Amino acid sequence: EMEAKYTRKMQALRDEMDLRRKTEIHELEERKNTQISELMGNHEGAFGAIKNYYNDITAKNLTLINLLKEQVEDLKKKEAVLEKEKADVLLQNKGLTEPLQEAQELVAELQKKLVHYYRDKEALMNSKAHLKITQKELKDLQWEHEVLEQRFSKVQAERDELYQKFTKAINEVQQKTGFKNLLLERKLQGLLSLLEQKEVELSEVVAVSNLDPSALSLVSHKLEDVLNSKNATIQDLQLQLARVCKAHNDMLQTFEAKLTAFGIPLDNLGFQPLSFPFPGQ
Repeated sequence: EMEAKYTRKMQALRDEMDLRRKTEIHELEERKNTQISELMGNHEGAFGAIKNYYNDITAKNLTLINLLKEQVEDLKKKEAVLEKEKADVLLQNKGLTEPLQEAQELVAELQKKLVHYYRDKEALMNSKAHLKITQKELKDLQWEHEVLEQRFSKVQAERDELYQKFTKAINEVQQKTGFKNLLLERKLQGLLSLLEQKEVELSEVVAVSNLDPSALSLVSHKLEDVLNSKNATIQDLQLQLARVCKAHNDMLQTFEAKLTAFGIPLDNLGFQPLSFPFPGQ
């Protein structure tokens, strides 16, 4: 029973495999027939194109042959004419020996000139190549020049703006600093005048009063205290004046450095900025 069972299975498998094989063979034949048809069509098209191509070539060759035959006939006619002219020229050449030598010498000279011509021609080609390179460099330099001109215009505008601001700031600072220095100097002169006046008055008081030495010593000590206080005030004022002068001079140096950095000559200001001397100078 098992043998019969597997025999049936084997037979069914064989039938299935035969059917698959036949199917695949049929598909292969169809693909083969399709490819054969395509190849035949391609070959026929290529054959027709080649046939037309060679037909055209044959027609052109026939036309060319006819044309060449005509040219050959013309050349034969020209050859006959040239033969006749050759005979005439041979007769003429017998009397042209000397001109021939001169012509040969001329040819030698012309050949030398031809050598120089080739050299000059090569030099000219090199010069043209160099000229192209130079023209390209010129275009690049012109472009850089335009860019630099635009940048220069921009920087010049910024410089003019900074110059206006600087001039305005210089005027304001000079006005403020000059006014403050003037006040300090006048205050210092007033204090010095007052000190001299007090010293004169003190001398007159001492001369008139005939004070005893102890009272005079007491008055002198008080006077020294007053003088020390005034001197301290004077020193403070001088220090303030020195600080103001230093700040003014530092500000001038800063603006001069800025002007130099932006390429603005100091002569373009239209005035000479004053630098205040320190007290004692």
